[in-house]
Amino acid sequence: MESSKWRWRRIAPALASALMMAVVAVGGAPLAHASCQLDSAKGKIKHVVYVEFDNVHFTRDNPNVPSDMEQMPNLLNFIKQNGTLDAGDHAVLISHTANDILTTQTGLYSDNDGIFVANNFGVFGYPGFSSIYFPSSFFYWTDLVSDITPGTKDNTFALTTPSGDNVPAPWVPFTRAGCDVGAFSTANIALERSPFDVVKVFGSGSPEASDPNQFGDFIGAAIHCAIGSPFCTSANHAVNDLLPDEPDGGYNGYKALFGLKYIAPALGGITDYNNNPVNDFSKINFDPVPAQTLAVVETMLKKGVPVVFAYIADAHDDQEGINSGHAFGPGEKGYVKQLADYNAAFGKFFANLAKDGIDQTNTLFIFTPDEGDHFVGSAPTNPGCDGVTTPCTYSHVGELEPDLNKLVTNAGDSTPFAYHFDSSPTVFVPGQPIPTDASVRQLERTMATLTAHNPYTGNTDNLMAAMADPVEEAMLHMNTLADPARTPTFTFFGDPDYYFYANGSASPVPYPYNAWNHGDFQPEIARTFIGIAGPGVKNLGVTDPQDFFTDHVDLRPTMMSLLGLKDDYGHDGRVILELLDPSILPSTEHAHHETLLRLGQVYKQINAPFGDLAKQTLQISTAALASNSASDATYTRLENDIAGFTSQRDALAGQMKSMLEDAEFNGASINEQHARDLISQANSLLSAADACSANLSNCP
Repeated sequence: MESSKWRWRRIAPALASALMMAVVAVGGAPLAHASCQLDSAKGKIKHVVYVEFDNVHFTRDNPNVPSDMEQMPNLLNFIKQNGTLDAGDHAVLISHTANDILTTQTGLYSDNDGIFVANNFGVFGYPGFSSIYFPSSFFYWTDLVSDITPGTKDNTFALTTPSGDNVPAPWVPFTRAGCDVGAFSTANIALERSPFDVVKVFGSGSPEASDPNQFGDFIGAAIHCAIGSPFCTSANHAVNDLLPDEPDGGYNGYKALFGLKYIAPALGGITDYNNNPVNDFSKINFDPVPAQTLAVVETMLKKGVPVVFAYIADAHDDQEGINSGHAFGPGEKGYVKQLADYNAAFGKFFANLAKDGIDQTNTLFIFTPDEGDHFVGSAPTNPGCDGVTTPCTYSHVGELEPDLNKLVTNAGDSTPFAYHFDSSPTVFVPGQPIPTDASVRQLERTMATLTAHNPYTGNTDNLMAAMADPVEEAMLHMNTLADPARTPTFTFFGDPDYYFYANGSASPVPYPYNAWNHGDFQPEIARTFIGIAGPGVKNLGVTDPQDFFTDHVDLRPTMMSLLGLKDDYGHDGRVILELLDPSILPSTEHAHHETLLRLGQVYKQINAPFGDLAKQTLQISTAALASNSASDATYTRLENDIAGFTSQRDALAGQMKSMLEDAEFNGASINEQHARDLISQANSLLSAADACSANLSNCP
């Protein structure tokens, strides 16, 4: 996320406002109910462990200091010895926790799930789009925008398909296959907000609605149950698991448990790795460390919940209360201490599971971060420090916060606007004027020239790194077709040292409680990793990031392919064939393996927000929005070029996606010549965009 502490600081106002067999054991390994059928990797996968980190890094932030993963060898070595760490994975835009988690959960880009800005998204309110709201991006799966922020009067699903339906829920293929799905602290699939989510799920007259500890009792944990699950009983306070728009026959008769108040007793109690009871989420508050999260995952697995999605907070924020709440720089003593504790918890987790027969021979393990981030602070005062043997020390740690409104006003531009507080703020001009509106164009030109004095370096920094208006945002999958009210006037990708915040100061104010920015497109933010191990996964150790490109939407189809399950929709991602044992692949993927690899790789380059095409068009967009030629001719020409590239991309990507999805999940054979033609057309599109970005006079 932002760190999860940061997440809560920013969204606190939003929070205020059929008989089944019993669990059995075979060879010491607890199994799910007898009906749980994962037609997977030749039938070997019996459990799924899916852990999403907040901002945990495989690459080093200081070349002398081992990275987060290097300081967690119990996790890193488990992945390397039993599977693969894909070091070439990428986030999506805007790179923040909510939409990054959603894209991994669903395999859909943000224009197909409705949330492309996080951890709050902007909405032009009614009437006349004169009011601008910023609802939280953390909500329960079926919430409407107006459920989150009633003043918007926006009754579309917050998670909306382009046609306006609720996005299919990620637990459904599992529960339909007879498998219960646990969730702990991860976004949108457990309840997020009290009192609204609690009242919605349990009813306004329920005891839960009047519970004085709603947040601690009912938020942050869930078990979505298969029909007849022994967990989802009336004695355990199960409620209907309502998904009114779920396709493929609906979702009637399914139940769920919500909250530790009911889940912990149903599991026979949960104790973390520090021997503390896990029964009140308010003591965790979406900041769980591995000793908490992994204990919950272990308990769920051993008690017969075969599929668990969970979340772990970052280690570079002060999770243990040892730094007065201030963030750490790479290699600081407290940072290293927290990572050592993280490492110990992973050691205990894998050892405890193995004792009960749950390991890489029968379990699919997935570990991935939501996004990377950029450290804001001075260089170490002891430059030779390595963190582990010699702790690093810093004179300055903390992001720099100027007020974007004040900066613009001081530059002589009086155009009114609201913005989403971020390193990459989305800008909303009241009334939602069209992109060519004179005041909008002037505001873009003004922002392109903004500078600030950096108190850490003494330098004057140019604050703009890039800009995109709705034309480029469509290329970046940053739009919501079913709800145009969410489309920002434009997006200002800033210098990642700066976090733009309405504090009333045009001069950057250091903020020591957060020192790790994201949302932007720099490599340290964009690139993440996927650690995956288990039956059907190749043991490649660590891949070279240059070997192949993946991003968040590829994780879901890859997981579903390994598990032999299907979603009720086509994915925006591809199965990462590079990671899978060919012996488990369907015959059609065997027959066309090399062509599908080539098709999938070029598909990513034209369709991913951090693919080559998006990178080139973002450069073109930046030049267009900053331009000031006669009659705005340069802007008009370049915007038309971007729109043309996007139209070509959409046509090609649509055909590629259908071909890949049919081969991966429908057993369809591909037309080799058609595939080669698509690859050729995609390469031509990439070449044209590259030539245009290199020399704007070369644009078509």
